[in-house]
Amino acid sequence: MKQWQILIAVVVLALISAAGGYQLQQYLKSDETEQIVAVQKPLTPKSVMGSQVKNFSLFDVNGKQRNLKEWQGKIIVINFWATWCAPCREEIPAFIELQQQYANDGLQFIGIALQTAEEIRDFINEFSINYPSLVGAGDVINIAKNLGNDIGALPYTVIIDRSGIITFTRRGPLLKSEAELVIRPLLTL
Repeated sequence: MKQWQILIAVVVLALISAAGGYQLQQYLKSDETEQIVAVQKPLTPKSVMGSQVKNFSLFDVNGKQRNLKEWQGKIIVINFWATWCAPCREEIPAFIELQQQYANDGLQFIGIALQTAEEIRDFINEFSINYPSLVGAGDVINIAKNLGNDIGALPYTVIIDRSGIITFTRRGPLLKSEAELVIRPLLTL
């Protein structure tokens, strides 16, 4: 083969490789976009909607065992989260505001971390979280599953009415305005 033929073959091979690489990148990018959309527009686990919440207990960050029945008769917002979860970190300030705004009307947020008390204590202090934060490793996963989080998504939020009926669930981040749309009518009942 002559030198110019080798050069043309190398250029053609390089172009084919570049085109293939570009196609692979576009394929992976579209898959990544679909995953982002899936988190932003999550499906709601309908199987638990309208069902009575089952009682459970976990330890808080101070080592005290807390029981869900402790907040019976209130509108309860349970939020499963972790400090390493960016969407969790973004929604917590809104939850702090909502807890402060509606506490006297019977609203109770409960954070349930998928971490140990030691791992979340600094975070709780830094953000001045004004609602109970519970922990429990494997127990947390089982409770989340019982409340409809069958895929282990974080964040995951459940809203329970005063009579203990699950009225709302959300896989993925929950905006303050969205939470208020669910919470406000429940507070007037």
